[in-house]
Amino acid sequence: MKPIRCIAIDDEPMALLVIEQFCRRKGGLEVETFSEPHVGLEAIRRTRPDLVFLDIRMDGISGLEIAQSLPPECCLIFTTAHAQYALEGFDLDAVDFLHKPFAYERFEVAVERAFRRIEARRTPVTAHLVVKQEYNNVSILCDDILYVEALGNYVKIVRCSGGHVLTRTNLKTVTDLLPENRFLRIHRSYVVAVGAVESFTRSRVTLRGGVALPVGQQYAAVLLERLAQ
Repeated sequence: MKPIRCIAIDDEPMALLVIEQFCRRKGGLEVETFSEPHVGLEAIRRTRPDLVFLDIRMDGISGLEIAQSLPPECCLIFTTAHAQYALEGFDLDAVDFLHKPFAYERFEVAVERAFRRIEARRTPVTAHLVVKQEYNNVSILCDDILYVEALGNYVKIVRCSGGHVLTRTNLKTVTDLLPENRFLRIHRSYVVAVGAVESFTRSRVTLRGGVALPVGQQYAAVLLERLAQ
């Protein structure tokens, strides 16, 4: 596996030093650190790293705001002393949430989770998605997927050709199997086929066939940037 490019943003220099030391100890991580959040965000937009370590409560800007502006391919690990933000952090699809002060062993667990997601994104995916429906394995053409919806402990995969497949899994698992450049998460419950989008605003996406789906507030910035391209 080639080195993982990382950026760490925290307005506490000692916290950045800990991350640097842990990255060196882990190996396979190339990390740049920034104590100025806005400068760090510009570096993320410019270099598009694989992994971002991000504090939440910082002077001038919240890490949650920065997280909403990250390129879609960036994995995110929050590092903060304020555990009350954990739920919001996971709503932003963070890989993990490290509560300061954290030990190296806990850091390593979080990074291994990020490694798995990054490797899945780097691995070429097939044109088919195979999922289990009841006792059967069902093969679905990626070109035939209109959108994917989380429904409790199940995921509904809606087909362009009509009908849907219901499989017992979670949205993240299915999303990681889809071609990243052809699908986009727009809400904590929805992933859509980019090619099926007919119109969009900050709050709603309309797909082929007139299907309208809501856009989550935390996904709006990435949606507008991606679809505007």
